[in-house]
Amino acid sequence: MRLGINLGYWGAGMDGDNLAVAQEADRLGYDVCWAAEAYGSDAPTVLAWVAAKTERIDVGSAIMQIPARQPAMTAMTAATLDSLTGGRFRLGLGVSGPQVSEGWYGVKFDKPLARTREYVEIVRKAMTRERLSYDGEHWTLPLPGGPGKPIKLTVHPQREHIPLYIAAIGPKNLEQTGEIADGALLIFPSADHLEETALRHLRAGREKAGLTMDGFDVCPTLPLALGDDVTALADVFRPYTALYVGGMGSRKQNFYNQLAQRMGYEKEAAEIQDKYLAGDKTGAAAAVPHSLIDRTTLLGSVERIAERMTAYAEAGVTTLTLAPAGFTLDERVAALRAGVEAMERAGLA
Repeated sequence: MRLGINLGYWGAGMDGDNLAVAQEADRLGYDVCWAAEAYGSDAPTVLAWVAAKTERIDVGSAIMQIPARQPAMTAMTAATLDSLTGGRFRLGLGVSGPQVSEGWYGVKFDKPLARTREYVEIVRKAMTRERLSYDGEHWTLPLPGGPGKPIKLTVHPQREHIPLYIAAIGPKNLEQTGEIADGALLIFPSADHLEETALRHLRAGREKAGLTMDGFDVCPTLPLALGDDVTALADVFRPYTALYVGGMGSRKQNFYNQLAQRMGYEKEAAEIQDKYLAGDKTGAAAAVPHSLIDRTTLLGSVERIAERMTAYAEAGVTTLTLAPAGFTLDERVAALRAGVEAMERAGLA
């Protein structure tokens, strides 16, 4: 099992330290550094900056939002970053959610699976540097009856195949991800529930494509916090969990809430959502069960974290992405180092 880090969203309050965190992860031998985007900072700009200031660590988008860019633009960005970084770029894609897609980008959030499939097909075709033409339900290239003609990408990526990941939560999306992608970006993963909530669906998609799980990167992100008081550490993540389970998307289209339900928290997920959507964010955070936080984070001593890492490796995780928590740079760096130490203690490094 490999280790990665996720810097999250730029502008979240720890920007001044993020480069130092990425550089320390590079020095410690972490495999990949991911950056996110929603409706603030964009991922490619952050990744280009990090890549220019590091030596060997891969940089990846977790995620570049599908409604934000035409697929050919994403192919251009991926090829450019792969060339500039000497082959260190990983392309992570996702449909985002209905509020961001329709409210921020003005793109209707409909048929997300079909849109993702077409998007991936166009991106991959463009990066082969063949002349680009495509006739689909959502994209037609070139547009018929106009001056457009099939053209090809002029940038040469460093590699013939840039690893492509998809952020997936629901069963159908997970199955399609297994079928068409090189890896899956997972959030709120529980080692105890990983087989039933994710891996069996990914495996079904791989089988549909005539493939096995060999070489497929199962890549969940988990916050990591180092300390002796697990309960106090878990409480730090209550607002974070409540935001996703209670407030991401609409009442009917909250994929994180549905995931919590599939993990056995049906009643609790409903209560969190009711309170969050009613404006009671404090009450929503208080309603998050300790066990839900503990199962989807790495908390406690190095020994306890090592035990949890072993469980994830045994469950089928191939790259464990850490979001090192801390209020200072020293605390975040200590969490990074604890991640490496825990891996070594677990015999996974």
